[in-house]
Amino acid sequence: MKTIQLRATMLTMMLVLVALGTAWGQTLTVKGQVTDGADGSEIIGCTVQLKGTQQVTFTDQYGKYSIEAKKGETLIFSYIAYKKEERVVRSEKLDVKLQQEDYELAECVVVGYGSSRKAARTGSTRPIKVTGALSKSKIAFTAPVITYEHANAEEYGSINENAFKQVGDAPLSTFSIDVDAASYSNMRRFINKGELPPTDAIRTEELVNYFSYDYPKPMGNDPVKFSIEAGACPWNTAHRLVRIGLKAKEIPSENLPASNLVFLIDVSGSMWGPNRLDLVKSSLKLLVNNLRDKDKVAIVTYAGRAGVNLESTPGSDKQKIREAIDELTASGSTAGGEGILLAYKMAKKNFMADGNNRIILCSDGDFNVGVSSAEGLEKLVEAERKSGVYLTVLGYGMGNYKDKKFQTLAEKGNGNHAYIDNMQEANRVLVNEFGSTLHTVAKDVKLQVEFNPSLVQAYRLIGYESRLLKDEDFNNDAKDAGDLGAGHTVTAFYEVVPVGVKNTYVGKVDDLKYQKNKKPSTVQTTGSNELLTVKLRYKDPDKSTSKKLELPFVDSKWDKESGDFLFASAVAMYGQLLRESEFKGDATYEKVIDLAKQGLNNDDKGYRREFIRLVEATKGLERK
Repeated sequence: MKTIQLRATMLTMMLVLVALGTAWGQTLTVKGQVTDGADGSEIIGCTVQLKGTQQVTFTDQYGKYSIEAKKGETLIFSYIAYKKEERVVRSEKLDVKLQQEDYELAECVVVGYGSSRKAARTGSTRPIKVTGALSKSKIAFTAPVITYEHANAEEYGSINENAFKQVGDAPLSTFSIDVDAASYSNMRRFINKGELPPTDAIRTEELVNYFSYDYPKPMGNDPVKFSIEAGACPWNTAHRLVRIGLKAKEIPSENLPASNLVFLIDVSGSMWGPNRLDLVKSSLKLLVNNLRDKDKVAIVTYAGRAGVNLESTPGSDKQKIREAIDELTASGSTAGGEGILLAYKMAKKNFMADGNNRIILCSDGDFNVGVSSAEGLEKLVEAERKSGVYLTVLGYGMGNYKDKKFQTLAEKGNGNHAYIDNMQEANRVLVNEFGSTLHTVAKDVKLQVEFNPSLVQAYRLIGYESRLLKDEDFNNDAKDAGDLGAGHTVTAFYEVVPVGVKNTYVGKVDDLKYQKNKKPSTVQTTGSNELLTVKLRYKDPDKSTSKKLELPFVDSKWDKESGDFLFASAVAMYGQLLRESEFKGDATYEKVIDLAKQGLNNDDKGYRREFIRLVEATKGLERK
């Protein structure tokens, strides 16, 4: 009898264990919210990763997330300046509060390109508590790994801010579009570590163009459509602010042409560390996960010399591509010019006549072997761009970042430029905006604005200083200009001084001795009520002859500004504050925040709310 009872008990226990095991291994859709442990505010863009896998998601504008996981598996929650949290999945609901990081750096000694932990070299370490701006830094050191942190050797091109021009002297304004947004994420990196960015690191148009806007979509045969809107200038209410918005046609990912990609990766010693090569590898894996079978990827690397690490491989063999990425390590000098030439060679070798042929360069820009100057790289890329191969430049690293060289490469290589400061930005550029980043729908896109002197006495273009063109370049199809990717939006602002408004921005010139001055009042006008006319030229990606679009604009002054207009003008005002612009007028950070809050529509990803938090964090920071 006892034997029968014992067997029954054992059978019951086995059934319970099986049931528990089945329940524990059950796949769930885990949902929750990630908030700041101190103030309870939602954390937007927090990385949520299933431990031991490539399965990753990000929190939305409300700090909420959703991910598939089994009971008993572990989720990792990580975000810049917060302590990483690991939580075991026990139910479908999992809320997490992240605590801000308290940073401690080990004592460092200078070696090679930067510094190494003393512990890694001598076996001893003395923790140093970091205070002040550096205490807010994103840098994390983990023993016993050597971590390089560079002396500040960042390089930015000098920007001479656009001034006001008299319409009587210069009725036309001509420039190339700029779809880059590198300046925004680079600025964010500085703010997140508790200091103001250098003024020349701020390209106001790139701050504005970081965000997408709800512009009218092209409906006909043209791949681009543009619209115009005007409102009161928020930093000088006597002036008008005119916004020109471009929208490229959207193409579903499955309908995009096949891609022939070459990953050109800097593996020199200056790329060592979690914010450099490690971040490059994680970023490119996000892109690999979204490759289609018809896409192909080759990998070229360069340090002291360039080499092919992976021949062109179809997107169906993702594991092979990932393994080639995982094998990359950093050391040696930087023969970037040689790497660029080899990458073009590989792209042309596997050229797709009807496809997207593109090099994706990942580097900190510190070229020091062979062709290394901005001028030399410009000539090198200009000679290769006629091949039909485009160049996308992804910048990484801090303390050694060469922004000026990347601007040159992107502008001359018929490509775009992004700065990757974290995995959230990598996901935005390479996953969420895959089409606009990698697929061109219109090339050599130029804008020319003609102002009506009977209504406008002076104007200035806000930003685009490195993209200005001569007026005659507009009709010159041999003149290179910016390219537009699928779904891209581009925004340009003009600050306009209406006729009759006191103008203190344009200086006076003495009367000429040998000829009479041509005064604006003597200009013969047509009597039109149009404030201005915008003309746009573009070429189809496979054509060499441009097409022209034209749109006049009448400023009614009664129409209420859209939410997008208000938000974009807030970003433009913020850029002028960061640049310490002489034209910032009555701009303040409080005005930026108030204006941005009126434009929180169209914010599914939470980027606009993140911007407001950045502005709030900017107040009180110092430039170093």
